[in-house]
Amino acid sequence: MKKFHIKKGDVVFVNAGNDKGKTGKVLEVLRDKDRVIVEGVNMVSKHTKPNSQNPQGGIVKQEAGIHISNVQLMDSSAKPVKVGYKTVDGKKVRYAKKSGEEV
Repeated sequence: MKKFHIKKGDVVFVNAGNDKGKTGKVLEVLRDKDRVIVEGVNMVSKHTKPNSQNPQGGIVKQEAGIHISNVQLMDSSAKPVKVGYKTVDGKKVRYAKKSGEEV
């Protein structure tokens, strides 16, 4: 299984692509495709057939995946940071390499 620095619920900064400069919360991590789905980033139009949830059908805007290399974790000071790992009290925790604080 691949290991990523980013988890569901993290706030990330998009550093490449059409949505460069945007930030958002990670909704899902797709490990098999090396992608993440970020709230409000990489919006696509999906054509849907009528169903019980959407009886009219039509065009729905939704988030598409963005490659994990194009996003960077943000720390508490709202700046993108590189992530490292260290052991604290027998637990493996993530920390911001620049500031040294836990993420």
